[in-house]
Amino acid sequence: MKILLINPPISHVIDPSLPEVLLSDEDPMPPLGLMYLAGYLKRESNYDVQILDCQVEKINLEQIKDYVEKENPEVVGITTMTFTLLDVLETIKTVKSIKPNAKIVLGGPHPHIFPEETINLPGVDFCVLGEGEKAFKELIDNLDNPKEWQNISNLVFKNDGNIVNVGIRDLIQNLDELPFPARELTPYKKYSSSMATKFPVTTMFTSRGCPYKCLFCDRPHLGKNFRARSAKSVVSELEECVKLGIKEIFIYDDTFAVDRQRVLDICKLIKEKKIDISWDIRTRVNTVDEEILAILKDAGCQRIHFGVEAGTEKILKVLRKGITLDMAKKAFKLARKAGIQTLGYFMMGSPTETKEDILKTIKIAKKMQPDYAHFTITTPYPATELYLMGLDQGIIKNDYWKEFAKNPTCDFEAQVWEENLTKEELVKMLQRAYRSFYFRPNYILRRLLKIKSFKELITKSIMALKLLKV
Repeated sequence: MKILLINPPISHVIDPSLPEVLLSDEDPMPPLGLMYLAGYLKRESNYDVQILDCQVEKINLEQIKDYVEKENPEVVGITTMTFTLLDVLETIKTVKSIKPNAKIVLGGPHPHIFPEETINLPGVDFCVLGEGEKAFKELIDNLDNPKEWQNISNLVFKNDGNIVNVGIRDLIQNLDELPFPARELTPYKKYSSSMATKFPVTTMFTSRGCPYKCLFCDRPHLGKNFRARSAKSVVSELEECVKLGIKEIFIYDDTFAVDRQRVLDICKLIKEKKIDISWDIRTRVNTVDEEILAILKDAGCQRIHFGVEAGTEKILKVLRKGITLDMAKKAFKLARKAGIQTLGYFMMGSPTETKEDILKTIKIAKKMQPDYAHFTITTPYPATELYLMGLDQGIIKNDYWKEFAKNPTCDFEAQVWEENLTKEELVKMLQRAYRSFYFRPNYILRRLLKIKSFKELITKSIMALKLLKV
């Protein structure tokens, strides 16, 4: 059986949290979810599995037609987020126009949040909820045996027009059971990032789930139970990446340093095996200290992404971040001392936040001196507590995400938290933040002095040109 996994082309931008110029032309990164599915199928079956990453390959709908006609897949799996739903539907329509009998399977955050609405969309045959590796394989094993579908947890389908949601299976506790993502099925040498200093780059998960309770968290399909791979498994995957010629890895864990001992074990193994690769992590400011930062740096970690979100203690409490500004200041200072680059995430337009609060956030972002700052407008994403709170308080007038999930249209506009500031005012504040942070003469000089290669100069220049348009 031939299975095609598609990362769809992106042409519709419905996320209001960033300026469109930054959203529509972001660096495409590897589709980890699809690569995990492919890796699992390759190990557990003899199916012919292919990945079509339309974003990095710049493949349009007509080219998808040509590919489907040539390869003739029996099953097409498409990764689906709410923000890419319009493009997913166009991709489904394109596939079905060439291969009407191909079974379309959608997985990812969107079908997990909106299973009934998604299975009712035109052309969708199945939805796989939550962690999809095992359920997707069980579905394909039983594709010609519909009586078995009702025994496959995480599966949603229709039976005589009636929706059948089998229910969610337990989360995978031992992530070491999973094979590594099938990077070899993607054009892995084409991936890059404007922050990278070495190329090519890739992404990686070393854990799933986050134990913290931020109000705005939008990762329900992975759960709140932190599950981590062993140091041995993580480092083995790093070695595999090195063999492929990959030079830099972006670790996409929600909070990499939850388990301090695991971090120490990973770094120790990297040193023992003399693995020469650069990597970066995402973690919280309250999970690092001087010792751990020095060890991370010595093992090749060159950049840490910290979520600060707000420049006032008041808004940090509202967002339930569980950190203080003093913790954040200390983390950035210690990382700088250790020689590790930093990226700070900051939000504006949160509940109760005023213009004065936002100006303090911009000020604190510059004062903490991260190498990069990522500003967004606080957006109540579907199924988050922030969204439910907005509905309850009347800040959000109707369940518009659910309405969009039922009837996706091109004129849809996602809402922001317009309690004290309008969307237009928040966009202006966002523009002010980016320009105020990135176009300081001393910041530009510091960044120029740190550039290590001509390719890095080009990527940084492209990002600068995009920021000029914000």
